[in-house]
Amino acid sequence: MQDATQTRRQAWLRPAPPAGICGRFTAHLAEKELQARCYYLKRLCMLAYYLEWHMRQRLAPMLYDDTDKDAAEAQHSSVVAKAPRSPAAVTKQTTGRTEDGLPVHSFRTLLDDLATLTRNTLVTAVASEQPFTLTARPTPIQQKARDLLGLSRTQ
Repeated sequence: MQDATQTRRQAWLRPAPPAGICGRFTAHLAEKELQARCYYLKRLCMLAYYLEWHMRQRLAPMLYDDTDKDAAEAQHSSVVAKAPRSPAAVTKQTTGRTEDGLPVHSFRTLLDDLATLTRNTLVTAVASEQPFTLTARPTPIQQKARDLLGLSRTQ
């Protein structure tokens, strides 16, 4: 009887249809190469999770996260009872605004908002050998996120 790992490996090593270039390439990988790729993929995922965790910690005032854990802990009556949210977190959720008056975001929507911030390299007809960089002016939300993450204007 085959275990799940061996079955997955065999699925990876099955020959692909003639049109699938990637499938043919994967079919010819040695098992050691496949294991190395899985190892590095796991490391990359761990790095991404580590980065996301740290970003969430710094961006917590802009997110729906509870930033006043001490106040919430003071309201906690029992270890087995459901953990209450702090008054600051309830206010943030009901108003949809941060203490600064900016809209509250989920992590995903904040990243989507930050993705619109651009940095363009431009060349003019007058001095085509001297390109220059033009950074878009951040919105108040983007600027607050950059300040919380410790990014300067030029990064």
